[in-house]
Amino acid sequence: MSGIIPKSKAKGTDFCGQGENIYIIRSDLGCYMETSDLNNGSNISISSLHPACQDGDHYLGNWDGCFYIIKGNNYRRVKNLTTDSEAEVHSLHPNCQGGDHYLTAFGMFYIIFQEKGIYRRTTNMNTDSDAEERDLHPDCRNGLYYWSMGFICFSFLKPASEWGVEFCCTIDLSNNDHTNVFSVHPDVLNFLPGGLSVTKGPSFGIWENIKTISNDSNTPVTWTKKIIKKVGWNKEKMTQITHNWNIAASVSIGTGELAKLIANLQFSFSAEYEGSHVSTENESWNEMTEEEEQLTFELKPNESLYLWQYRMGLGKEPVLFCRDLKIDDEPNPPTEVPLPLAQS
Repeated sequence: MSGIIPKSKAKGTDFCGQGENIYIIRSDLGCYMETSDLNNGSNISISSLHPACQDGDHYLGNWDGCFYIIKGNNYRRVKNLTTDSEAEVHSLHPNCQGGDHYLTAFGMFYIIFQEKGIYRRTTNMNTDSDAEERDLHPDCRNGLYYWSMGFICFSFLKPASEWGVEFCCTIDLSNNDHTNVFSVHPDVLNFLPGGLSVTKGPSFGIWENIKTISNDSNTPVTWTKKIIKKVGWNKEKMTQITHNWNIAASVSIGTGELAKLIANLQFSFSAEYEGSHVSTENESWNEMTEEEEQLTFELKPNESLYLWQYRMGLGKEPVLFCRDLKIDDEPNPPTEVPLPLAQS
């Protein structure tokens, strides 16, 4: 089943808890989502991410009302991810470096080392005070993202299964005895890297025959006609993914631009995450219109020509209509992909 791209393959993307709210950081979009309930998609808002707060290796919220952004062997402590207010930088203690996930709960910092199957907790990541290590329960080792809920509960996003995308909540990462499992609301999934593959379906690219021209006579003919083709992206369909998002005025791009960027990134993802691994940045991302183009051909006796247009889509829905046409005498669609490969 299609799934969400894990944190290890999505730099600058992370979950963190702050008070009763959950924050989903998307540095590649330049913004973050805040919601009070991942399961119901309640009170969703989108805010801009300050440049100084982007591209972190890890993000976590704390009981002191601050956010911590870890880059390399240092962390930045800020009051607000949009304004970068009251920022200060500290070094990570060597014992606190190299974790796969960071979060806070019960007045402590937790550092998860997934491959080792352990977690370390400490009251201070700079001094590593009051530190201890414990085994991570096997059921808690496969999380894609980890965060805290109200600082008294651990949560982690599970890989997609036959039940869709779910997250677990537990009060103890060591024994996992008191665990609840919840589904993730589609309005939240649409914001996650790879989420469109779950809510819309895998991306595809196809050549579609938009015109067939035939000369059924025994003499050559000149064919001159105007054809109509769609060009651009299906804004009406794609902006539906943002309808329940309250986008703050500080976000530099509008609703349509944000939906466009999310779709563009989905196409660039690898086939492992239901993407097409192609770059569509140079295509026309203006709102879809119909354009006329006049074509003239010399057709030999009993010859047929086929006009093809390349289209990108999600699930069963065409999303992007590429401008270029391909014309050949084969009734089968071309096999080459006309778009450049996305950068890894």
